[in-house]
Amino acid sequence: MSMIRQRARIARVRRIQHDLAALAAAKAAGHVQMLETSHQRLRLMREGLASEPGLTSGGALSSRGELAMRLEAARDGLGKTIDGARAAASYRERARIGARRDQESADKLQQKAVSAAVRSEDRRNAALFRPRTKLRIDGDDA
Repeated sequence: MSMIRQRARIARVRRIQHDLAALAAAKAAGHVQMLETSHQRLRLMREGLASEPGLTSGGALSSRGELAMRLEAARDGLGKTIDGARAAASYRERARIGARRDQESADKLQQKAVSAAVRSEDRRNAALFRPRTKLRIDGDDA
């Protein structure tokens, strides 16, 4: 029975490890999604700064140009951050898959330990069981 308890404990630990790895992978994927959304917003803001036809003052044109340049710089810097976040998310996903594999292995080992204990108990019970034979009394053929 101690083997069964030990395997069950290992299986519980592996399940918790997988849950933690899955949480970290989901968090990393959410971070990538958030960064990509910000990147898209910066692109849309930059496109919205295009000069409109007609008269425009030099100060307004200069302000738009400065803002566009800052948005482009922020978007370029965000691109590198997104690449790093994607690499981290990929790493977390591989760690999650590894933790899942370990969890499944621990579950299988636990099931094997239970079935081995059942077989051992069955063999032990079978060894203890002796069918009763009829007592023969002299002259009785039955």
